Amino acid sequence: MDAPVRTGVMGLPADARPREKLLSRGAGSLSDTELVALLLRTGIRGKGVMQLAADVLDQLGGVAGLLHAPPRALGQVKGLGPAKRAELSAVLELSRRALAQQLCQQPLFDSPAAVRQYLQLQLGGREHEVFCVLFLDSQNRLILLEELFRGTLTQTSVYPREVVLRALHHHAAAVVLAHNHPSGQARPSRADEALTQSLKAALSLVDVRVLDHFIVTREQAASMAEMGLV
Repeated sequence: MDAPVRTGVMGLPADARPREKLLSRGAGSLSDTELVALLLRTGIRGKGVMQLAADVLDQLGGVAGLLHAPPRALGQVKGLGPAKRAELSAVLELSRRALAQQLCQQPLFDSPAAVRQYLQLQLGGREHEVFCVLFLDSQNRLILLEELFRGTLTQTSVYPREVVLRALHHHAAAVVLAHNHPSGQARPSRADEALTQSLKAALSLVDVRVLDHFIVTREQAASMAEMGLV
C-alpha cells in the first residue's frame, strides 16, 4: 500500500521547508509564496501547501491584495477554511496594530510611508466608501483612527458638526482626514475638495487643524496636501 501524500510543509524536502529556511537564513530569504505557505501550514486534498499559497496570491493580487483583502474575498479562495482565514486575518490585524503603535509613538509625518501603509491596511480593501479621521495630539502623534461615516460620501452625508464633536471628545489638536475610493481612482473629486474645505472651516472654529486628506485605494494613498488642495 502506498504511503499517503503529505500536503503540508512537512511533506517538502528539509531544505525546502519554509520554517527551516526562515530559521536558518532569516525571513527575508523566503519568497512571498513561502511566507504564505508558512502561515497556511497544510494544503488540501490534491494540492500541496506551496501550490495553495501560490493560488491565494494569484487570486488576491499578490501580497498587496492579500494585505487589503476583506474577509469575503478570503472566503472565496478554495482551500481557505475558517481556521486558515482566521490565521491570515490575525496576521493582517497585527500589521495594522503595529503600524498604529508606531504612529502613536512619534509625530505622524515623521513616517509618511507608515501613514500611507496604515491607511491602506485600514481602508484599501473596503468595498464601500468609508470616511475616517485620524485624531492627533499637540505633537501630531496618533490618538485614534475613527470611522465616522460610510456609504456614498458627499458634503451633505459627512456632517462637520459630528467631526468637530469627535475632535473635542478626543482633545485633538489636529486631524488627518481619509476616505477610500473602491473604484480604484485616487484622484480627489470636486466633492472631495468641497468637503475638505467645509471641514477645515468647521474645525478651525475650535482651533483644530486639518493637516491632510488622503484618498485611499488598494494601490495607493494619495495626499491632497501634496496636491495643494488642503
